[in-house]
Amino acid sequence: MQPLRRADPSSIAGHRLLGRLGAGGMGVVYLARTAGGTLAALKIVRAEHAADPGFRERFRREARIAGRITGRWVVRVLGADPEAREPWLATEFVPGPSLAEAVGLHGALPEPTVRALGARLAAALADVHAAGLVHRDVKPGNVLLALDGPRLIDFGIARSAGATALTATDAMIGTPGFLAPEQARVGTADEVGPAADVFSLGCVLAYALTGERPFGTGAVAAVVYRTVHEEPDLREVPDTLLPLVAACLAKDPAARPTAARVRAALGEAEGPAGDWLPPGLPALIAQRSSRVLDLPVPEPTLLAAPEPATGASRRRVLAAGSALAVAGAGGLTAWLLGRTSAGKGAGTETGKGAALPSYTIGLLTDLSGPTAAAGRAQERGARLAVETFNARPDRAFDVVLRAMDDGGQGPRAAAAARALLEDGRLVGVVGPTTVPSVVAAVAELVDRSVPLVSVLAAVPNGTTLEGQTTKRTYFEPRPSPDSMIVPFARYLSEREVVRTAVVEDRDGGRSTWFAVNSLRKTPPSQARGGTATAHPVEADSEDFASAVRAALATDPQGVMYVGTSPRRAALCARALRDRGFRGPCGSVEQPFTREFTDLAGPAAEGWYFGTSHVDPDGLPKARDFAAAYRRRWGLPGTTPVDPYATEAYDAVNWTLQALGTTVGNHAESVASGVANALRQTPYKGLAKTYSSAGRESVAASLVGLFLWQVRNGEPHFLGEFADAAVAEARRTGKTGAAGTT
Repeated sequence: MQPLRRADPSSIAGHRLLGRLGAGGMGVVYLARTAGGTLAALKIVRAEHAADPGFRERFRREARIAGRITGRWVVRVLGADPEAREPWLATEFVPGPSLAEAVGLHGALPEPTVRALGARLAAALADVHAAGLVHRDVKPGNVLLALDGPRLIDFGIARSAGATALTATDAMIGTPGFLAPEQARVGTADEVGPAADVFSLGCVLAYALTGERPFGTGAVAAVVYRTVHEEPDLREVPDTLLPLVAACLAKDPAARPTAARVRAALGEAEGPAGDWLPPGLPALIAQRSSRVLDLPVPEPTLLAAPEPATGASRRRVLAAGSALAVAGAGGLTAWLLGRTSAGKGAGTETGKGAALPSYTIGLLTDLSGPTAAAGRAQERGARLAVETFNARPDRAFDVVLRAMDDGGQGPRAAAAARALLEDGRLVGVVGPTTVPSVVAAVAELVDRSVPLVSVLAAVPNGTTLEGQTTKRTYFEPRPSPDSMIVPFARYLSEREVVRTAVVEDRDGGRSTWFAVNSLRKTPPSQARGGTATAHPVEADSEDFASAVRAALATDPQGVMYVGTSPRRAALCARALRDRGFRGPCGSVEQPFTREFTDLAGPAAEGWYFGTSHVDPDGLPKARDFAAAYRRRWGLPGTTPVDPYATEAYDAVNWTLQALGTTVGNHAESVASGVANALRQTPYKGLAKTYSSAGRESVAASLVGLFLWQVRNGEPHFLGEFADAAVAEARRTGKTGAAGTT
């Protein structure tokens, strides 16, 4: 929970507000006390959205639906006013964790707990269905755990069975990985009935029993495809519950049991309060309950706030956000190149000598481990961003960058994060290069609401990050590694390649498997009848010659290596050259290193790669940054800027933009305010536009993909993948017979 802001009201319709439970673009959810002293979660919709008749009608529907459900295992509605200028809805507050958070903290739950959980959720759904409604978004994040049993929440997309949906045409309703096959099929909204909730319940039970999603993780499209066409992975589900879970997950809605039958199969599970939970969870619930009960009642909101006692005027503080936006984006001017040396003037206002407030941004990255090259690049980019900001005469505050070396290891990242938290001025952290570092750092930072931004580490979909189900503090504004096949595949499509051969390096594990399956299902030039064939090289083999021979036997017009090893990619390139193939070849980001070009030699020439990093020299708006970067670090003018230095520079400036907004709003918790601002406000950086959308949609997952090519033995940046693919196809011409261009 986060403290109230100065601009927040003290009360809404007789509910005294205690804090913020969450916020988004549509509105805010507050923790509140009713006039009778009951704790409530109060959702309020922003006035600009309430002005939309369609949005208001959806809110009216949500209030009506929630008010009709009175079962024991759903949250009760305590009050609502859909007609208010800012409509609101209050429900009872459950202080326990969500099922997603509980599984993330404790792992798979024991069978007796899951039986009780399933019986009570099935009872809740039976009540929902008896009221003529369908929930349509049953998932672990919508199940809260209380001492006496679970509570099903969030009826925002529920609707009456058989009613016309009020959602956008062709919208997929529900959460991938937990939605039913009929929900995934576009244009079948009217077919979604109570059986869809039972399918979702089966997914939730499998998740609780195994700690894994039954249809896996990965890109949204891949998860949805598996849900519709493939069988769930139930290998870890106990035999005693396997038949019931499998029946719930039947593809045919008519073959699934009703919610009432699921409840009967699991038993009533009406044991004493607290007995249904495994050790550890009751204590967690009690701890959170005591925190909430001890909250003081805040003083009424003041209409006018006093001037900050920092020496900075209100006008100066409010100007910070807009000034930062100019400093970090494409508008770099001559002062960037002619700035004062680092540290000059920092901490004072020119001509006044008055101390400015100071804040700390942490850099948590690998400076000594396997990803040290990227870590050092991030440190250089981050330091340049901070030094550039501190050199601005119109800044409203100073910033200190505190770098910590985690060696790319989780335990070291946790220790480093704890060390950073000792600094009371810490407002945000950037830079992890590995997933273990992210997971460990988030667990340390989340309780203090300190945001963490990573432009390099890619956390696999489905990985549980502590606390992210209730408040978002981790931001990963980069495309998924699974999408790295897209740039070269797009180029092949633009060249009208219809036969693509994929050299499948199984040493790459899951990422290779996923990429090969994606290419088979959606090959380049699919609209022209394109096909993709896969030719494997086993993980314990280096016989790329045989795989290449088999690939070329299909008369391909383009070849893609899919794997993660630069050395093995070089073996593939050399085998292709030895066999005389001269058509377009390409791969993904992981093998795209100096090791690949050195080992492949002439065979690397012309290869294309999809990446998530840029060359600032190839972006007109980033050339001033590239020059300043070389000047700051004493690099010759021909030395390329290190990969991910530009992205780290952008990440710090995005954080600084959020900090400027927070300081301007006089937020009581600066770190929490920065996290809120990162959630709500995108940032137009040098490399791309950064936002909290991350990989939550197909469109967002493709932002920040770029195309490179090896030319004269060196990496050559071609630009944003879609435009670069078109331009490169025009330059190289259409593909004719195999290997002729």
